[in-house]
Amino acid sequence: MAAPKDPRPCSIADALALVGEKYSLLVLREVCLGNGRFDQLVRNIGAPRDILAARLRRLVDAGILTKRIYSERPQRFEYRATQAGLELEPVLMTLMEWGDRHLRKDDDRPMVHEHICGHELVPVLTCQACGAPVRHEDLTAHPQAPGWTVAGPTAA
Repeated sequence: MAAPKDPRPCSIADALALVGEKYSLLVLREVCLGNGRFDQLVRNIGAPRDILAARLRRLVDAGILTKRIYSERPQRFEYRATQAGLELEPVLMTLMEWGDRHLRKDDDRPMVHEHICGHELVPVLTCQACGAPVRHEDLTAHPQAPGWTVAGPTAA
């Protein structure tokens, strides 16, 4: 079967087009940790300076980060997460938890986060309406894009 001319409309694809580029989520990790200066980002991420500058521009243009001057001479900037950027932090925590669980040994985790309650954060996705944890077997997808079903595009 040939690939469809237009792939499935998808918010995951839209989000990945913005934050799925190499280093973008790592920039957000560092900014959320309070490391928003360019030299800190270069050191902590290990990205080439030109690529990092391009990622920062894109994240600022998309409204995920803000940029402000902290030194006039030489002119230097620091980056902070906007509300949209802060709303991605649970995604980072969930990715980290998945990586810790599936890619590392329990004693080999590079970082843990403590919640305000004093316990280690273990993120769990829950239903806002009923509060139950989300499990794959409890979900039913209902495509909203015209011409699409769960299985794919409808016949034209």
